[in-house]
Amino acid sequence: MNAKSRQSGLTLMEQTVVVACIAALVVLGLPAVRTFVKSFESQGSTKAMISAALASARAVAAKEQHYAGIRFQHRYHEDGKGSQYIIFILHDFDKTELANGFRAVEGIEPIKLPDAVGAMEVIDRDSDIDDEDKVTDKTTFSIVFSPAGKMVIHDVRTRNRDGETNNTSEDDIFNTETNVQVNKIGMFVQDYRDGSGNHPQEELSKNSFRIYDRNLFEKVDVNRRYSDYLEHLEAIYINPYTGTMIER
Repeated sequence: MNAKSRQSGLTLMEQTVVVACIAALVVLGLPAVRTFVKSFESQGSTKAMISAALASARAVAAKEQHYAGIRFQHRYHEDGKGSQYIIFILHDFDKTELANGFRAVEGIEPIKLPDAVGAMEVIDRDSDIDDEDKVTDKTTFSIVFSPAGKMVIHDVRTRNRDGETNNTSEDDIFNTETNVQVNKIGMFVQDYRDGSGNHPQEELSKNSFRIYDRNLFEKVDVNRRYSDYLEHLEAIYINPYTGTMIER
């Protein structure tokens, strides 16, 4: 006698429930996936952007036979700290009248970093970054190359291309605080000698930095930003001979 074949499977109602569950999981998971992908894309695109900028700065140094590099700085914004940019800088004593004076390279526009991320110089455990002024100070830094293409540590003081401090410069990149904030001339406030108040100040160029998630950073308790977040990020160093980035 032939045995009756048995068929097993899901009923239409069961299939409907399964499909509904999968759809719900997908919908619930999309925000997290989008956040992850956005973070990954921002980090990756930022590294590629900085890598290309470093190569371009080395080329400028070789072409102009002057020290040149890139400067990380936030654009002035009336409502607070604006987006962070990469600015190409060139040592120019003739125009700045400063031994450590750098101006923006003419013909190369500043590059805006993705809003989701920021670049910050590598700081140690004892660094105090418990308020916005100190964060701004640590996210304003430069990386400099010699005319031979080697990364060097060099004093940097940014100044407008006219070397002016009396608000008469028409420089649309670096300018005086009054010109940038009041007269709307220039994108970035140039360095001041003492760095008083919110002014950026002259300092030595750097050989390393970290890329951080701005949203995560701002959510961390201000007294634990280093120990709870920054300390766990990879430091990115610059190979002094090739100008390429090395993660440690």
